[in-house]
Amino acid sequence: MYHNPVLLNEVIDMLEIKENGIYVDVTYGGGGHAKAILEKLKKGKLIAFDQDADAAKEMINDQRLTFVPNNFRHLQRFLRLHQITEVDGILADLGISSHQIDTPERGFSTRYDAALDMRMNADQKITASTIINEYTEQQLVNMFSEYGEIRNSKTLARQIVVSRKQESISTTGELITAIESCIIGFRHKYLAQVFQSIRIVVNDELGALKDLLTQTLEVLKPQGRVAIISYHSLEDRLVKNFFKSGSFEGEVERDFYGNRKLPFTLITKKSIEPSEEEIKMNPRSRSARLRVAMKN
Repeated sequence: MYHNPVLLNEVIDMLEIKENGIYVDVTYGGGGHAKAILEKLKKGKLIAFDQDADAAKEMINDQRLTFVPNNFRHLQRFLRLHQITEVDGILADLGISSHQIDTPERGFSTRYDAALDMRMNADQKITASTIINEYTEQQLVNMFSEYGEIRNSKTLARQIVVSRKQESISTTGELITAIESCIIGFRHKYLAQVFQSIRIVVNDELGALKDLLTQTLEVLKPQGRVAIISYHSLEDRLVKNFFKSGSFEGEVERDFYGNRKLPFTLITKKSIEPSEEEIKMNPRSRSARLRVAMKN
């Protein structure tokens, strides 16, 4: 197991796992959460999704586990393929795993000079290099300001466009060198925000999350639970709004008589954060936020 599962005890407690239930871990990763769910099951089933080929190498050998090597945005389609229409619980840990960050050639980390890649699914065509070298200046501005919340996104985008005219930017090191003069505030944080915004676009992370959330309402049984761990405010806001109202804008639907139609009951009124002890053991858990809801 190559990944420390974040907020493990909290997730397992709040999913209230039934020993004969059907559960879905849509972000298998290193299998940490999946292993803990399996320990609670007797005759139940666990369906695990992960589009990263490296996750398949970490597969737990257990007859109750079915692995789906695909993006979780296709949740409902693949559950149907396995003759499953309803499930008791869904878990998503939206962070990239320590393994992905620590594998230099994946291009996720600012610490290594590697190909500008950042794909969760190595079979897809668009890479970080595609975006950095082919996006228009305005597209870059939008990406950095929206997904990285970078204050000087216009200066940053301009610098990238100027640099790539001289020579295409093909490695993480070349990108960092190209934007060095734009860095404001704490260097590590700034670069992390730049890399985050590119990664979100490469993998269409917010689009996939919206698809997943919409499908939770289709596949969860009444009283079924969904637990989502997010790592930045954009994801957390989508999850919070959807759990609260069933819409991404946070507006509650009303029926013909004006009654509020609430799809979920909130199990967590506020997001749950890792303890100081967990952060000490796993510093990458620091920004994790867990929200749990039950389908009405």
